Formats: sequence, C-alpha cells, structure tokens
Amino acid sequence: MILHSPELIKTYTEQGFWGDKTLLQRFAGNCAKHPEREAIVDPPDREALVGTAPRRISWGELENAVEATAAELARRGFGKDDVLVAQLPNIWELAMLYLAAARAGGLLTALPMQWRSKDVAYVKEMTGSRFYISADTFKGFSYRELGEELGFEQYIELQELTAIAGLEAAERVDVPVEANDIFTLCWTSGTEANPKGCPMSHNNWEYLINVVSPICGIQPADRILCVAPLVNMTAVGVNYVPWLYAGGTLVLHHPIAPEILMRQLVEEHIQYTILVPAMLNMIVKLPNVDELDLSSIRTITTGSAPPSAWSMQEFKRRWDINIVNIWGQNEGTALVAGPADVPELERRVDHLPWWGKPGRDWPSGVKGVEVKILDEEEREVTEPGGIGELVYRSPGVFAGYFKRPELNRDAFTSDGFFRTGDLFIVQDPDFVGFYDRKKDIVIRGGFNISSVEVENAVQGFAKVLDVAVIPVPDETLGERVCVCVVPRNQDDPPTLEEINAHLKQIGMSVYKLPEKLQLVDEIPRNPVGKILKKELRAT
Repeated sequence: MILHSPELIKTYTEQGFWGDKTLLQRFAGNCAKHPEREAIVDPPDREALVGTAPRRISWGELENAVEATAAELARRGFGKDDVLVAQLPNIWELAMLYLAAARAGGLLTALPMQWRSKDVAYVKEMTGSRFYISADTFKGFSYRELGEELGFEQYIELQELTAIAGLEAAERVDVPVEANDIFTLCWTSGTEANPKGCPMSHNNWEYLINVVSPICGIQPADRILCVAPLVNMTAVGVNYVPWLYAGGTLVLHHPIAPEILMRQLVEEHIQYTILVPAMLNMIVKLPNVDELDLSSIRTITTGSAPPSAWSMQEFKRRWDINIVNIWGQNEGTALVAGPADVPELERRVDHLPWWGKPGRDWPSGVKGVEVKILDEEEREVTEPGGIGELVYRSPGVFAGYFKRPELNRDAFTSDGFFRTGDLFIVQDPDFVGFYDRKKDIVIRGGFNISSVEVENAVQGFAKVLDVAVIPVPDETLGERVCVCVVPRNQDDPPTLEEINAHLKQIGMSVYKLPEKLQLVDEIPRNPVGKILKKELRAT
C-alpha cells in the first residue's frame, strides 16, 4: 500500500532521505546477527492480564513466530495491502504482529484496549479489514463477542495466535514489500467524532529512526522499556522502531502499574524508555526515592506535555540520567530537545530546536525538517515572543489521513506543510517552544494563559501529586483559571491560597494565578498520557 505521491517519493529519494530499506530488512538483520539475544520480554503480570505465563522471546524465536504467523495469515487469505485489526495488551504477540502482517504483505492496525464497538466498527469500515485478533476477554469485556458483533470474517483469539506463532512455517511467504509501503496505521485521539488514521511507510519510519535514535543516545543491544500502549507514536515511534534500530530487547509493560514499572526499571537493567511528565514527577516524589538504583538508565525521554524543570534536575542529580524532551504526533512530526542541540537542562524544558531554519546547523546533524510558525492570517511569525500554529514538513510526515480527503484539504498548507494544530512560541532566533493546544488556552480578560505553564508551575508545589488546568466561564472576564489537583496527601490537601503563594514566590504573573481549586482523585488521561480536559470540564 503506497500512499505518498510519486512526486514526493522522487523528491525525497533524490535528496537521499528515502531509500529501499524496509523495517523487515532491519528485523532480518537482527535475527541473523544475534539469534540467541533476548528480543522481547513480557510484562511480569501477563498472567493476570491474559491468563498465560509471561515469556522471554529470543530473536531466533521471534523470527520463527513471524514467519509462522505470516504463513498462516496468508493461508487464510490475508495478502498484499490487507489490514489486520488487533486489540491486545502489551504482550509479545502484539509486537510480533507488526512484523508478521508486514511479512505477509499487509499491515497491522493495533487499537487501544479501551475502544468498543463504535470506534472498532469505524476502523473496520475504513480499512475494509476482514481479520480481527484479540484476547478472548480482558478486564471483564468480551472481545470475541465484539468481533462477532462487527462481523469480521476471520477471528483469531490470543491462545490460537500463540499456538500459530509456535509452529514451523511449512513454506515462507514471498510477498514483495517496498520501502514506500505502509508499515503502520495508528489512530489519533483528537477532537474529531471519529478517530483519524495516520499511515506511516517504512521510509517514514526509517527517516525518523535515524533522527530520533542518535539524539536519544540509543546504542546497539539496548534494553528498552515500553510503557505506553503499543498502538501509536509514543510506543511505536519512541520504543518499537528504535528497538529494531538497536537490535536489543523490548521490555513490555502494560500501563500503568507503578509498582511493576519501578521493578522493571531496576531489575530489567533498562537503558532507555519514555515516561510522561506525570510519571517522572511520581518517581522523584516516591517515599523511597533515595533507595532506588536506576544506574543502568542512560536516557529517559518524555512527551505528551512539557516536563517540569525540577523533575529533570532531580533525575540528573540523583542518577545522572538525561531527560530528553520530545514533541511529536502520530502524523510523523517531531522536535527533540536532546543534550546535543539543547545542552542546558533548564532550557530543555521549553526550548525545542528550530530545525530547518535557514543558516542554522545543529550538533545533532538533523536534516530534512522544515518548520514555520504561522499566525491567524497565515503570516510567518519570526520575532521572539510571537505565537502561532506550528506547521511542519519532513520525510517523516505521513501521506495524509487515511481515506479522509475532506480532512486532508485543510490539514496541509498550499506548499505542503502539515498543520499541527499546536501553538508554538518563538523563544529566540534558534529555538521554539510548545505553547499550548488551541483549545487548552485560558483566555482571561483578553490575555492568553497557557494551561501548560500553570500546570508545570503548580506541579512543583510539594503538596501536589498531579495537576491539570481548565478554564471556567466568567461573565466579566470570559474565562478564569481553574486548577484541578490530586493531593499528595489526602489528609492534608493544598488550598488555593497555598498554591497561589507558591506561584507568587516563583514570580508568576498575577493574571495567571488560579481563581478556583478543584480537588480530584485522579487526572483523566488517554492511553498516551494526554490529559482529557473535556472530562474535567464536565465535572
């Protein structure tokens, strides 16, 4: 399935950004070089998740599983450009399926476990998929019944899949796969009534893998902990594809079990992972933080929201761990603040390299990215302090939303830049910074207030475990700032006065101070850690 235009393929090929190497070739190389090395490690609570014991799979065993599964899929009629729908937790079979589907000539679209008939039916209709793989039941919900209700022609239950993967392939599948074929079809969690499919080719991923992995310090044979659900950019782009790059070990965690997560970080000798800012804050606020041995970890990336400076400083001070700040989207956009391009830890919080700016070379050596910030009149914003929508073009960007031409007409500028929908600020001539999603800005008396800025500042208050900022309507000012807080100690929750005293102490502008406090048991988040502000607004 090739979706990029011939003109774009020609351009990026001539520029040297795209070639003929596929992720399947990377996989085959890893299997040939070190078949005995651990490839995938199941979450230790697998039995509680799906009823079978956790496994450790070598590259040689994984190669056999991929070939056997691809052969069986082909025998059942799965072929070139077909789409396989799967709903599985983070277990080794899900990681295997990406490769097996591609090996058979098609692609996997993995869906969040939380999705039910409406969204799964939409994906089935959009992709024309006839194949559905799931656990029989998971946390009391019957996925088998869901597959039957939606009328998938071929249903493979997890235990059957595991058995298939353990067989010897009688005859290997021989389907040509090109570097411009689509490898993944992930789905956004945006504001549309229906999810939006983001198809990414082997060449898209090859470009991104060669950008992100070196900046994050990923080395051959690294042990990579995958905490996010293996269904979108956070896990696929920052864990799974770098795992193929490193040829190391992918340690799976089904989100989120804090005690298991901490055990895996220590006992599995992890070198690299991604944790959302809330997890970073949780770790450095643990009562036993002084006893944690995280000495094996080289790099932790973070995303979904800007991290707080104090948590980054704590990781560096305690364990000499570099926190790398990643802004990215399922559509293939990425700006990465790593030690090479942003060596100052304090600036890494909110300064992202303005990659592609004419006349500026970066120590990371990134080429091919073009970035502009546009105001509401489509004029380019260049002066420090200016705010506008980030538009982005690179060999990593997807071809457009899957079978949604009506969205794609507005998703790209006339010169081919993807409209990210995120507001960025020009920090200085070389750096930009994430400002906010358009819908997340609190507009108080004509002043735009970044909810992220207030959230990060409140997070530094000792009595706060987690926080989110939402607007509340006001007849006079339009909106006021409401801060939703999970107390660190339920018996001694913070007051609005205490929070504002903290904010005043660190110099926050008066008009940004919260005017309402809402104590909550938890901050609702989607599977990749983004705060579900709509749910908070409804409370």
